[in-house]
Amino acid sequence: MEFISHDKEVGFDLIPAEAIDDIGVNGIIERVRSRVGDGPVYLTLDIDVLDPAFAPGTGTPEAGGFTVRELKRILRGFNGLNIIGADLVEVAPAYDVTAETTSIIAADLINDFVALLVGKPDPDAPPVVQTQQEYGVSPQARFSF
Repeated sequence: MEFISHDKEVGFDLIPAEAIDDIGVNGIIERVRSRVGDGPVYLTLDIDVLDPAFAPGTGTPEAGGFTVRELKRILRGFNGLNIIGADLVEVAPAYDVTAETTSIIAADLINDFVALLVGKPDPDAPPVVQTQQEYGVSPQARFSF
């Protein structure tokens, strides 16, 4: 997988979906927060991070992905980060034939993005995870899910 080695070379920290089994939602949030610190964050989300049971409308469905609940908890955990922009990619309406569930989920996730961008606290957000370790990396750290 040449693209993975390239991503690592340019500074991406890849978090595979299986990481949620080992470190949980809070572990993923802590890992991201400790990496980016107070630096500017551009958030990009590929819809195929979700299991196709929840988001079948993508060109590259991957079994074993996150649930919608897990992903939304992760996003809420980013509340307070210096989010300067965000995008949501890989939604393929032509493949979203099951009651347009992928499109509905994508719209809901974009709403979450807007809340993060304007800094409006989500009343359902869990407490901010306090990191216990500093990694000493660039404030322009990048993550890909």
